[in-house]
Amino acid sequence: MNWMKTFLLMGALTALVVGIGYAIGRTSGMAIAFVIAGLMNFVSYWYSDKIVLGMYGAQPVSESEAPQLYSSVERLTREAGLPMPKLYTIDTPLPNAFATGRSPQHAAVAVTSGLMRILNADEVEGVISHELSHVKNRDILIGTIAATMAGAIMLIARMAGFAAIFGGGRSDDERGGGLGLLLVAIVAPIAALLVQMAISRSREYQADASGAQISGRPLSLAHALLKLERGNEAVPVEADPATAHMFIVSPLKGGGVFSLFSTHPPIPDRVARLEAMARESGTYGA
Repeated sequence: MNWMKTFLLMGALTALVVGIGYAIGRTSGMAIAFVIAGLMNFVSYWYSDKIVLGMYGAQPVSESEAPQLYSSVERLTREAGLPMPKLYTIDTPLPNAFATGRSPQHAAVAVTSGLMRILNADEVEGVISHELSHVKNRDILIGTIAATMAGAIMLIARMAGFAAIFGGGRSDDERGGGLGLLLVAIVAPIAALLVQMAISRSREYQADASGAQISGRPLSLAHALLKLERGNEAVPVEADPATAHMFIVSPLKGGGVFSLFSTHPPIPDRVARLEAMARESGTYGA
């Protein structure tokens, strides 16, 4: 099912980029955009994980550098029946984590130094189990592609905006003119938001549930989510909006109407489901 979602997402984004090319340059612009879209799809599939890790300055970590973290991940991957992912750390006070990669055999899990400071060992394992669930459920590819594509669309929006300001309307009949460029500059960021929303909130609920099963401690993940939510509210935003959907909790702030466009379910709802799991499993008071 997730392979089908990935295929449909890449097809929709190809159509979007080609449509933008047509708005800017009619037939010739559409042809150029089609080539660009093909390159974007190729790069997104094979290299999007490296791009996202590079965006945050993630550094690989070895067993000798983080023995407790490495040992926990190794044990949890055995529980989940997964190959050992590559481990990365990100030096930032923003407490968060994400998984990336195109398959379980090419997966990577990144945690921030802020997360390691505020969570205890059981809570860290809860977070790692959640991320391994994304790997096991094979939804990390679509999330990583969405992050790369959304970033590219945002770049196209900026370029179109500058072109509209600095002479985009000089050949209106041939290229759609400044009005078309302004339209692209407005629509493209909205399209990037829709790309993020293509990542269903249900994948976070599912990763919470299966992650709790892997660790055997639903409350550890519940406590971790509450701490991470408070930590992300206290630390200034350092995340790219295009990649916000990849993190275990949203690193972006915003309530009210903005919550309707969030790629993450509300933390209280996630915690309530985990607490219900703990009661059912008899681990609520443990």
